[in-house]
Amino acid sequence: MQALLDDLSAEFGEGRIFRPNRDIRFSADKSPYKTSIGAMLGQGYVEFSARGIGTGAGCHMMAPDQLTRMRAAVADDATGPRLEGIIAGLEASGIDVTSHDRLATAPRGYAKDHPRIELLRNKDLVAGLHWGPETPWLHSPDAAEHVAAVLRASRPLVQWLDENVGASTQERRR
Repeated sequence: MQALLDDLSAEFGEGRIFRPNRDIRFSADKSPYKTSIGAMLGQGYVEFSARGIGTGAGCHMMAPDQLTRMRAAVADDATGPRLEGIIAGLEASGIDVTSHDRLATAPRGYAKDHPRIELLRNKDLVAGLHWGPETPWLHSPDAAEHVAAVLRASRPLVQWLDENVGASTQERRR
């Protein structure tokens, strides 16, 4: 992981590997270590595991103030269609755009028949791609270029989120 981050740092910024241990205080499974290794790379994310390698960028697990701003921008007739175009472009290039958590119905204050209701139901938004362990280039230096290609393609989504959502202004809870 460190070698990959070093290869990509000139373009995407310094990488930061997540700690290998996990919080076992309230878990029935007391195994102390994670079964994957993940890292932030600028505004992107990379993860290795026995299931392969994944990478992506976006905004994962938004704070309430960020979610409010995202939904307002999605509903707006100028910024919402622009986001739809960005997502369509990513999906056309084979990159998945997903949400970690979604509402089952329309969020409070939005019509159930809103033209962008599917986007309004999202609680976050991430573009990414995962390659399984059978991928031929996975254990080669070519992996860096594949990761970089997804992060580059995700830049319009990250830019839209930066412009319309931004960082949380709320105090972080522990």
